[in-house]
Amino acid sequence: MRILSNADVAALLPMGEAIEVIDTTMRTVSRGAAELPLRHVVPVGGKNMMGVMSGSMQEPMCYGVKLVSLFPGNPEKGLSGHRGAVVLFEAETGGAVAMMDAGLLTAIRTAAASGVATRALARADATRLTIVGTGEQAEHHLDAMLAVRPITSVHIVGRRAEKAAAFADHARIAHPGLSVSHGTDVEAGVKGADIICTVTNSATPVLKGAWLEPGQHLNIVGASIPSKIEVDTEVVLRSELFCDYRPSLMAQAGEIVEGIKAGILTESHLKGEIGAVLAGEGGRSGPEAITMYRSLGIVAQDLAAAQHVLTRAEAENKGQAVSF
Repeated sequence: MRILSNADVAALLPMGEAIEVIDTTMRTVSRGAAELPLRHVVPVGGKNMMGVMSGSMQEPMCYGVKLVSLFPGNPEKGLSGHRGAVVLFEAETGGAVAMMDAGLLTAIRTAAASGVATRALARADATRLTIVGTGEQAEHHLDAMLAVRPITSVHIVGRRAEKAAAFADHARIAHPGLSVSHGTDVEAGVKGADIICTVTNSATPVLKGAWLEPGQHLNIVGASIPSKIEVDTEVVLRSELFCDYRPSLMAQAGEIVEGIKAGILTESHLKGEIGAVLAGEGGRSGPEAITMYRSLGIVAQDLAAAQHVLTRAEAENKGQAVSF
């Protein structure tokens, strides 16, 4: 088995490569060439949880399991909110062949998935980005958006002014020439934006449909369990809705689950999975449409990203090989 650290993952999974891996993965998922049971979540006291995600896929051929702790208070301690491991197995005899840190892998693949969706759905001339949230996902989403659209300006919105200012300073240093601003008002922050990414831990809506403007593209990312809702129902009603995986959307997207239960939404509101769009089935209806990519995160993304890391690690002799 090859053991790979966070540093190994960072070196072997740059954002540009991750986006191409996830593009292939989502096509595989939408053509039915993957087995993806819904994630199993176990409470671990207070607001903490442990998630178990297993699956297999045909392209790239891999299978395995992700074991991850979700601790929302970790960023205050300088740690990722997602900590755990991804274990890959080989298909010939069933042996475990790799284990790697799940925190950074999750962050990169999640942002890469938004990058894939943005490349497929956002207007080609989108240059103005707003990111709502200042945590780990904000940094990686900035990288992903810069990789797929000619972004010239970014506005950072944070619940705490000092956090928004700190991330804005980081963005200016990391991306010279990018115009960066920040604030705490979401309504003001999304005004005039071409692309909006919500990457918060909020349990109540931070983005409202009344604030949206024609032509915008939304990546709704932070709420991955039904009890967390980043957007109100009006956002969904005003948007052309796309997702990573239909079963996950219907079971785990709180705003969708509650909207259907209340009779405000129906399953037909979903335009399709992003993998189907990549294969040429539908997409943005026109330049004035508001498109929304609802990201729940699926284990196929973790497995494909992990397989890419393992393939490079073997070729470059990275990580630590151990015998059992």
